[in-house]
Amino acid sequence: MRRKGIMLAGAVSLSLVAAAGLAGTAMASSGAARHALPGSVPSWAKAATKVGDAPQTDHVGFRVYLGWQNPAAAEALAASVATPGSANYGKYLTPAQFRAEFAPSQADVTAVQQWLRGAGFTVDYTPSNNHYVSAEGTVAQAEAAFGTTMGLYSEGGLTLHSPESELSVPSSLNAVVGVLGLDDSAALVSHTPDAPPSPAFVNGKPCSDYYGQKTTANTATLDGTVLPGTEPFAVCGYTPSQLQSAYGVAPAVAAGNDGRGQTVAIIDAYASPTILQDADAYAAAHGQPRFTGGQFSQQVAPGTYKRPVSGANNPKKGPVQDPQGWYGEETLDVEAVHAIAPGADIVYVGAPNNYQDLDAALNEVVDKHLATMVTNSYGFSSEALPNGYIKPFQDSFIQAAATGIGVYFSSGDNGDETAGDPANAAAATPDWPASSPWVTAVGGTSLGVGSAGQYLFETGWETGRSTLSAGSWSPSYPGTYLYGSGGGTSRLFAQPAYQAGVVPASISQIHGGAPMRAVPDVAALGDPTTGMLVGQTQSFPDGTSRYSEYRIGGTSLASPLTAGFMALAQQKAGHVLGFANPLIYAEAGSGAYRDVAASSGLSSVRAEYANGIDASGGYVYTLRSLGFDANLTIHARTGYDDVTGIGTPNGAAFLNALGS
Repeated sequence: MRRKGIMLAGAVSLSLVAAAGLAGTAMASSGAARHALPGSVPSWAKAATKVGDAPQTDHVGFRVYLGWQNPAAAEALAASVATPGSANYGKYLTPAQFRAEFAPSQADVTAVQQWLRGAGFTVDYTPSNNHYVSAEGTVAQAEAAFGTTMGLYSEGGLTLHSPESELSVPSSLNAVVGVLGLDDSAALVSHTPDAPPSPAFVNGKPCSDYYGQKTTANTATLDGTVLPGTEPFAVCGYTPSQLQSAYGVAPAVAAGNDGRGQTVAIIDAYASPTILQDADAYAAAHGQPRFTGGQFSQQVAPGTYKRPVSGANNPKKGPVQDPQGWYGEETLDVEAVHAIAPGADIVYVGAPNNYQDLDAALNEVVDKHLATMVTNSYGFSSEALPNGYIKPFQDSFIQAAATGIGVYFSSGDNGDETAGDPANAAAATPDWPASSPWVTAVGGTSLGVGSAGQYLFETGWETGRSTLSAGSWSPSYPGTYLYGSGGGTSRLFAQPAYQAGVVPASISQIHGGAPMRAVPDVAALGDPTTGMLVGQTQSFPDGTSRYSEYRIGGTSLASPLTAGFMALAQQKAGHVLGFANPLIYAEAGSGAYRDVAASSGLSSVRAEYANGIDASGGYVYTLRSLGFDANLTIHARTGYDDVTGIGTPNGAAFLNALGS
């Protein structure tokens, strides 16, 4: 949850982004013409305090990205095959066809490889679509090769590397559109909130089996603390059967519309060694089918491996290799997809070099067509990133759309990134890559499920927090803003055609000027207070490791749940849905999605162990208000909104509409 917000340095148009990636300017450097890469200095570095020069011997691992040939034609084709009513709708290219028509030429790749070797770098890997060349070396080699100097900058308590001026390459390398990895922007990526690492986390008690079961009026605390009011205790965590029932897909799943024949890819960092046994134990404990032979696979993106990234010898940067911190994320993603679509195949692709290699994992899934839908539970807490990050991902998303792959991204877990402070409203921003018009951005909700699995309510996930003080909640309800579903209006991307007529001008034009891309597109359960129960092998303080279950949430939950729903819809349709936003927006207001409007007065009390494990360290009691977006620039409302998009799946109506 603990994202570091980044101040946007002002509006940037989509045309500028494209120009930055496709058209460098000639410049003189050591007497040779150079091809500049505008936008390669991240905005956070421009605003941060420089604390020193980067040590010349520091290791750097990076990828030099090449753009698609005829990129406008690639984008146009991707749009046409994804848009219902188009003559090309559903006529996806194979990966081989896409490479033949749009991939960088082998001559361009060879030129980049030879130049890098000549500059002293070790060239590691180039994928089959020639999208990038991966290399590694030292800061000194990078400064000489890319015509820049590298500095150390203080940002959010970390000391991070960044170029001090725009990067450039020889003008003969005009296919190069960006470089990923020379700066430490990747250290600012984050994933699910409240996600405990492998060291154990245990739900505090009391907690409820369903919303409203136990309240502060009918259930005593275990330590005798008297709590005010009559609020419900937080749920212990919803199970697969409860989620299938509440979202109305249980009858379809029971009848065999369970995602069979569909493949969902999950991208995260690293790979849990106990994921299959944990997922099977969880399924068995909750009456769901275990994975059958070959239904689940786990792999590492080629060309990535455990090596230090930029600044790895800098202790102030923090750990760059953090596999255990991601095990809970993989557990959540795998079990969430399987909870909704127990018949779907799941392929997990990990990037062992943590944040930096997630782009390579995405390229691996897309170029090898490992799945027809991909869920991603990570993101950057703004769009203020160098073009070396934006352009390569955009190209991968376009290839995905052109070849019939739907890409789903969590919209973020810090609301509009203003920390609920109206004084920060000018800095409000959606997260990247959720803001890309080529992905389906998934927001989060707070969900009430009743005693019989019935849908009670949903509201936009934005949480206020109050703590128990002298027998009352302080501050009083709704408390202080804590976290919530990411959303907002892009400063980078123009409004895509599928949002026209659905997203109100008050959202799309909130920055003034032309309509822009709004986030999210759809939503599903995300609030950790009304979250999902997951099971994972964890390490306990007594030295044992054992399977246990705990509640978790975030849009990191909403995205894999949505991928599961889409697997059901695609099975029912009998054909690939691919990039589904045009299809989804065509159903706005139709009943296929439940409109999640504003609500007030909803809350839950969380009883938590102070040490996260047991009652020996005492309890912490907090009141969580649900749907608390009053101090944000984004709000749940009737119709499309920038917290929940067009809404959440509505059972049979959803399946019939998207699966027709």
